Amino acid sequence: MTLFQHDKRNTLFRYLLWLAGLILLALAVWYFTRPAPLGVQLSKVERGMVEATVNNTRAGTVKACRRAKLAASSGGQIEHLLVKKGQRVKAGQVLLELWDKDLQAQERLAQEQLATAQTQEQQACVQADLAEKEAGRAHQLREKGFLSAEGLDQRVSAAKVSRAGCEVARSQIEQSKSRIAVARAGLQRMVLRAPFDGIVADISGELGEYATPSPPGILTLPAIDLIDDRCMYVSAPIDEVDANNIKVGQVARITLDAVKGKSFAGKVKRVAPYVLEIEKQARTVEVEVEFLEPPTSENLLVGYSADVEIVHSSHANVLRIPTQTLLPAQTMQEGKRVLLYRNDGVLEERTVTTGLSNWAQTEITAGLNEGDQIVMSLDRAGVKAGVRVQPEASQPAK
Repeated sequence: MTLFQHDKRNTLFRYLLWLAGLILLALAVWYFTRPAPLGVQLSKVERGMVEATVNNTRAGTVKACRRAKLAASSGGQIEHLLVKKGQRVKAGQVLLELWDKDLQAQERLAQEQLATAQTQEQQACVQADLAEKEAGRAHQLREKGFLSAEGLDQRVSAAKVSRAGCEVARSQIEQSKSRIAVARAGLQRMVLRAPFDGIVADISGELGEYATPSPPGILTLPAIDLIDDRCMYVSAPIDEVDANNIKVGQVARITLDAVKGKSFAGKVKRVAPYVLEIEKQARTVEVEVEFLEPPTSENLLVGYSADVEIVHSSHANVLRIPTQTLLPAQTMQEGKRVLLYRNDGVLEERTVTTGLSNWAQTEITAGLNEGDQIVMSLDRAGVKAGVRVQPEASQPAK
């Protein structure tokens, strides 16, 4: 080999070394500056219960099963106010009394008239008995010829008149008893009693004030607002489009704004047979949900705001995914889709067929298998089909 060939070979070898170095440097630069895979949260397709539910459109209200806004049957001045706000009362307990001295005087007068009528009845009936005895003796005298027919007629007529006077006196006794009953009824109208066991929620009158019942068409505050807080339910408005799915007896869950992080079992006890049109664009149906087990440790108050979730259908042991993992549809004809995480770390768009659904879980009837992993964090930038991603550790459930 000549010297020229040897130098040429060394020069080529140096070029190859330089080229290899440049390639390694380029690879190193790419490796250390390449973009990191997107981090995503994944959810595993699993089996479980999926429920189809209906929720109220606006906040519902806790109400008492029995609530009475009470007023005396007659108007009058409040003479005795026997209860206070927040006081518990029993059925039949007197709550307030109106001034009734005039009615008491009328009752006493009726009692005295009764006593007089009884005395007069006794006198008249004794006279009637005596007159009838005289008439009997007159018959005997007439038979023996010692009395004329005219004398007999006089004594018989006198006996009949006396007996009629006795009957009149007895009728006056009944009239006096009726007057007493009328006076007592008037006294009862001046007394307000509790129709059931409960708690006094509010009192709108004070001693000496004039209380009057509400005449038709005129709103008057009730004297006493009585609530039976042993039984409560939730009245909630449901959108008219969901009303057909609700039936009496369906299971429901009740949540209260005042009791955070806790729900109570309930049952639908009434569905209104009409639609409320207070808001023309948001017509609703009133649904009443009762507590299966009323809260004991929580201080449940009438008037609390509440929400209800009514379960109208359920499927057990079906494939399900979190509802938030479904991609938003771009058109009405577009099917429901998810982003499937493949074994090579690349996302794949998968069309699925769904069944029952609620805000938390959606049933999958086709398109996925148990154990598949799908993307939950769809709101992150760059998350789409064909992108390589890095799974993140799942967050603990709250």
